[in-house]
Amino acid sequence: MARHLIQGREVTMPVRVREAAVSGACYLVRADAARAVLAYSGLDAAEVLPGKALCTLAFVDYADGDLDSYHEFGVAFLIRPPEAGPAPRRGLRANLAELRRAGAGTFVHWLPVDQGFTLEAGRAIWGFPKELAELDLRLDSPYKRCVVRRDGRLVLDLLVKPGLRVPVRGSLTPADAYSHLDGVTRRIPWSVAPRGVRARPGGALIRLGNHPVARELSELGLPKRALGSFTVARTAMVFGEAKTL
Repeated sequence: MARHLIQGREVTMPVRVREAAVSGACYLVRADAARAVLAYSGLDAAEVLPGKALCTLAFVDYADGDLDSYHEFGVAFLIRPPEAGPAPRRGLRANLAELRRAGAGTFVHWLPVDQGFTLEAGRAIWGFPKELAELDLRLDSPYKRCVVRRDGRLVLDLLVKPGLRVPVRGSLTPADAYSHLDGVTRRIPWSVAPRGVRARPGGALIRLGNHPVARELSELGLPKRALGSFTVARTAMVFGEAKTL
């Protein structure tokens, strides 16, 4: 059983999250712009439609877990594994299913958090690009909102509207997460057990600030109408040991 020493505390693998709430939105963005953003990682954005890549913005309230309680915001892209070959020119749903079969993953490009312990653990254990930021999560109404500020500057303000209930049973294994930090690319297996899932087409409003990350998102074509949005009232998660590629 792998163990990591973080700030004098031993973290045993796998890392477990016992309760969290998640909200987010998915966007179709320009594939050439997404590739430019991801160039540093050596990974390739998946084209889910000709000339279009998939970018997900999500915020999480980690209420109870091995890395304590904290808030997190993520910018991630669906990536195409090198062995998958070119994307088939089909519809969006068929392309996503084909990429899933080919082993597509989720590349975590930016991951601000508001607590120092998870910051160090995330970077040391998985190579996640965590950095400290001010995250204002407002989750007490059906409308979920996150305001992200860093270095005193607004990055973005994301509002997710309530959707329809989606039946989900048991534990799920999403596409592996990928990270790149200090020249090293890693693959991270994980699983989730969501409850209270809601989803809908569109359903998100986004306002960008003047931070460099906001400018990067604007170059992808945001703000724009979301492809879809989602909320998860409660979920457990398990994160496995990272594998260096």
